[in-house]
Amino acid sequence: MLAGLIRYGIRDDRVLEAMRRVPRHRFIPDTYRNAGAYGDHPSPIGYGQTISQPYIVAYMIEKLDVHPGSRVLEIGTGCGYQAAVLAAMGAEVYSVERIPALSRFARTALDDCRYESVRLRTDDGYAGWPEEAPFDRILAACCPPEVPPALADQLAVGGRMVLPVGTDLQRLVVVSRGRGSLERRDDLWVRFVPMVSGPPRQAEENDEETS
Repeated sequence: MLAGLIRYGIRDDRVLEAMRRVPRHRFIPDTYRNAGAYGDHPSPIGYGQTISQPYIVAYMIEKLDVHPGSRVLEIGTGCGYQAAVLAAMGAEVYSVERIPALSRFARTALDDCRYESVRLRTDDGYAGWPEEAPFDRILAACCPPEVPPALADQLAVGGRMVLPVGTDLQRLVVVSRGRGSLERRDDLWVRFVPMVSGPPRQAEENDEETS
């Protein structure tokens, strides 16, 4: 996997080392592991959600420019893999997931891999985590049509946010906060599951299980 990341242009040694250390297969439910945990492709994790391909995870975290001690808000915990990579880089991670069953799966996987310090919350990602704001970095693994105002408000001065934005066409966006202003730069074309507003969604009868 690392050779592929380097070939595709990932250069940050901190990101590469974290990706090497975190056992990606431990964050993919047993049902889906036969799809190949380390191939450069998204993998299903149940409930209509996916874990992004390793290159996209590495690319977004490299753009985020995380440092030891950075307070990072993640929107869309999913299976917990991206949160684990951030924690392996020394970040203080606060992660929000709307689907309770996925949040429980992520908690178990993170604890089993000794990333107990990652804080999880089951809630509406559009709201962020205001009680713990401001954050040095914000990263979203799901796509809103526009940058959510609440997330922008929770970004610290000098902070950076990386997230996909759009509807049919999605673009990765890098947002930086100066003193009193936001600067937005468009980056890669991407495809993510949508960011959904509303209270936590319990599993529905036709949802896929994560066990």
